[in-house]
Amino acid sequence: MKAVVVQFPGSNCDRDMAVALEKSGADVTIVWHKDAALPSGVDLVAIPGGFSFGDYLRCGAIAANSPICNAVVDHANAGGYVLGVCNGFQILTETGLLPGALLRNAGLKYICRTVGLKIETSNSAYTEGYNAGSEIGVPIAHHDGNYFADDATIAALQGEGRVAFTYTDNPNGSRGDIAGILSENRRVLGMMPHPERAFEDAHGNTDGQRLFAGLMAQLASA
Repeated sequence: MKAVVVQFPGSNCDRDMAVALEKSGADVTIVWHKDAALPSGVDLVAIPGGFSFGDYLRCGAIAANSPICNAVVDHANAGGYVLGVCNGFQILTETGLLPGALLRNAGLKYICRTVGLKIETSNSAYTEGYNAGSEIGVPIAHHDGNYFADDATIAALQGEGRVAFTYTDNPNGSRGDIAGILSENRRVLGMMPHPERAFEDAHGNTDGQRLFAGLMAQLASA
């Protein structure tokens, strides 16, 4: 399976993401944001966390207009898999691949700690390794993780089973306690918590490992 990790000025989780994917069996290439095309044969594009372009203007807004994001949108629209974590989630909303927006945390403070997540659906490549309704612990590290969308969008996400994760104790004010959502074809996932930081024993927590294992299994069988 071929995976690409997109790197922007200010990315700081690109290596963590690449390591998690490599240890899960993927052949990983890191692609710079100024590249206009993805390598051929790519199965998954991962957009990592960080503070792309210093979070100036609006988190993810400048990155979403980088040349590589046109190729990421084309990849997703062609049925490819895309995973956006933290700043990556913000970028995916800015590109329009996922609905809604990530606002300043309700408490107006940066939060960095492990939080409880509830698995809302196992019906996706990203969550099939978990049991729906089960709970895991995954770190967050964000200042703008407060998910917002209008009533109709929230109802659609919930009604179509496209909420992947919710917080068990909402840390940032997200509507519906939403921590991660899926696209209509369920191949694009955006989430604020960092599964790549809960991947191996050295992290003190391996609850994120099943996300990558399930994804690689799905890609291998495709």
